[in-house]
Amino acid sequence: MRTRLPSGLTVITEENHAAPVAALQVWVKVGSADERPDEAGLAHLHEHMLFKGTPRRAPGQIAREIEGAGGEINAWTSFDQTVYHVVVASRFLEQGLDVLGDALTSASFDPDELAREIEVVCEEIKRSEDSPSRKLSKALFAAAFQKHPYGRPVIGTEQSVRSFRRDGILQFYRRHYRADNCTLVAVGDFEPARVVALAEKLFRFAAAPALLPEVRQGEPPRAGPQARLLRSDVREGYLTLAWPAPSLADPDAPAMDALSIVLGHGEASRLYRALKRDRLLCTEAHASCYTPNDPGLTLVGLTLQPKTLREAVAEALRQTYRLRSEEVSEEELLLACSLLESDAVYQRETVQGQARKLGSFETGAGGLEFEEEYFRRVAALTPQKLRAVAERRIDPRQVVLAALLPEGQDGIDVDVLQKLLTDAAEAERNRPRAPRSPAQAAAPRVSVRVAGSGKTSPIVREVLPNGAVLIVKEERAVPLLAMRAVWPGGQRAEDESSAGINTLLSRLATTATARRTAEQIAREMEAMGGGCSGNSGRNSFGLRAELLSKHLANGLSLFHELLAAPAFDAQEVARETELQKQELATRDDDPSGVAFQLFQETLYQRHPYRLDVLGNAGSLAAVTGERLAAYRARHYPPAGAVLSVVGDVDPAEVRERVLALFNSTPTQGGPAERPSPAPEPRVTAPRRAVRRLEKAQAHLVLGFPGLRLDDDKRFALEVLSAVLSGQGGRLFVELRDKKSLAYTVTSFSIEGVDPGYFAVYIACSPHKLREAAAGIRAELDQLRQAAPTAVELDRARTHLVGTHAIGLQRNGARAAVYAFDECYGLGVDASARYPERIAAVGAEEVLACARTILDANQEVVALVAPAAVEL
Repeated sequence: MRTRLPSGLTVITEENHAAPVAALQVWVKVGSADERPDEAGLAHLHEHMLFKGTPRRAPGQIAREIEGAGGEINAWTSFDQTVYHVVVASRFLEQGLDVLGDALTSASFDPDELAREIEVVCEEIKRSEDSPSRKLSKALFAAAFQKHPYGRPVIGTEQSVRSFRRDGILQFYRRHYRADNCTLVAVGDFEPARVVALAEKLFRFAAAPALLPEVRQGEPPRAGPQARLLRSDVREGYLTLAWPAPSLADPDAPAMDALSIVLGHGEASRLYRALKRDRLLCTEAHASCYTPNDPGLTLVGLTLQPKTLREAVAEALRQTYRLRSEEVSEEELLLACSLLESDAVYQRETVQGQARKLGSFETGAGGLEFEEEYFRRVAALTPQKLRAVAERRIDPRQVVLAALLPEGQDGIDVDVLQKLLTDAAEAERNRPRAPRSPAQAAAPRVSVRVAGSGKTSPIVREVLPNGAVLIVKEERAVPLLAMRAVWPGGQRAEDESSAGINTLLSRLATTATARRTAEQIAREMEAMGGGCSGNSGRNSFGLRAELLSKHLANGLSLFHELLAAPAFDAQEVARETELQKQELATRDDDPSGVAFQLFQETLYQRHPYRLDVLGNAGSLAAVTGERLAAYRARHYPPAGAVLSVVGDVDPAEVRERVLALFNSTPTQGGPAERPSPAPEPRVTAPRRAVRRLEKAQAHLVLGFPGLRLDDDKRFALEVLSAVLSGQGGRLFVELRDKKSLAYTVTSFSIEGVDPGYFAVYIACSPHKLREAAAGIRAELDQLRQAAPTAVELDRARTHLVGTHAIGLQRNGARAAVYAFDECYGLGVDASARYPERIAAVGAEEVLACARTILDANQEVVALVAPAAVEL
């Protein structure tokens, strides 16, 4: 429902009583593309500053209030909008709206807070310099949009951000933060009339003169293909091809979305098959269509080694230009439309997902009615229409290529890249054209049911005759279902000689069965509006699938086949092993990941938790299909599985179908072999490890031995971590808000079947490292000295309980939690008991936990930093 208030504020409301939560978002129609030349990054800075205090709320209080209401608060800035979002327990609806209204209409822009937050944004800019994907994206958009403001980075530059002064910031704020330029979107467990009344009361924008629209400069057509090359200290190459694309509201947008799915979405796509599955020219290949308010980009992304770049780019261009010269198959189009339509259903699983969709349509596509029009256009698509749109929209003369490659002599320069583009353009001009089919009506397609009945029922648990455990939970809010199969194992079952085998098994889990190939599996799952994959963690191995509930019978049958009849084709094994080796070799491109692996290797000296989940050169060299098959049969037989099914299902029907499927499976080798690793020796003195990487930031993990999943003290440790973390926690307030030491700082407790760890992570400029480490230790010492205050304790407990409920909105999340809790011996109802366990934690328990866990003599430090940096 849309309501226009007398002030000019638009309010969008949608009831959703599936969970006792509410998503509140304010969409401000101003982004980086609305900035003037001297304002680069100013829209993004406002995203930070609106949480930094008002006359009614001191710095930090905004986040503390929302987290104390069991919620989450954050914001993002795009080219076209700045969005402030809150998710709260629905009983705190008024408080959430009050906080958002106060922040949006009464920001203080305190000069001291502004100076500190500018420093934080500069840390965020440095953080992006350590991300290959962000560096590449910045270069690509600068090349693709040389006139249009989409070519400027949303975050700005360190130089532009440091140049901002309060007067200019306030001018921007008064110009854009006004009632008629904002849309409040609320989705969740409430009465719409109450939201509208509260919005009128709490969102009191200052009066402002009419906002004169500023016309953005359009991007003129390019004279020809263009290439850009960057060199950096990376271990792998990153490359993106781009063509001009329509805007979100353009009639061609649905066709381009469908073409992108055919080209590069999932394992059944053309790019995946041609570049990864068949020839291993790259480790990743995907396509998408970015459609913002103004014309955007059609994107093809590749991750590869420089030695395969020429062949990979040539093949990617060939596959893309095929869309112009021949029609896609009816099957490809049907799969694409099924995925587009099912995506609308998946968005409805969470209140925040639905709110984001509504806000995007209202502020970027002309209104809420856009969704209905969009799917009318999807339903009208034909292979002939897709080809016609591809001929107009995928112009070889307009292609831009941006590449980020390792430093070194690989024979690749801009001229090489440019020639690849021009050669492909010439080949496209000379390519024989398939005859055009006669125009025809769109094939009839079944529309996806969006809303469910809302019915729910208690968890059903049953031990099957073969020993497997079945868990079923009826949740009919949306017509979806999720399935999980879980076994004890994972990293905990490995040693040096088998390290990485579980990750490899998870990669191979959906590549073949005795009856189906990987492509058949992918296509069947996509036809059911879903997908499936394997997963491996520290303590378990499993399979997962999600699909539209109307396909329950076929989905269960295929899932059981993946579970009971995996095949280990030699070609599939060789390819996935090689991909895992390449991922291991390129790990240094993710310095935070390197820091955590270094921490685990330093904390654990005997236990398998020390091993790299990707394995090592020796363990991967020993892989064979026969060894993988024997390992999986021994550790993960069907009889040892915990199977959970959650969603729009009838528990009795699920039980009947599962019994029939499992009864058709002979017992394979008896019960699962359970891992029993040797216990880790106690840490008796501080440990430290340093890895030198020349990155823009230093990455520090400082932690201690932790607890088991079945240890009752873990609830006190979670509360302790919540006192420290979150935007209202001590670490964020002291190290980020007050001292501007970092953009990213947090704490967390990782429990396992065997003892896990508690750790604090921070990424900061190298020259701030010593102060940051000292600040972390000071906060930990305070926790050892005194119990948290009553206010802190209440915020931490309420925040944990609230985010627990928010995190369980999706069927997949519930299916996973039920399966893992049963697998680890915690009981299928452990998640239901979580709120009372957290609520029962007292201040003295937190203090006792701090004194036990945060033992300075057991401190373990892992640092990834440039050579000149020391703690």
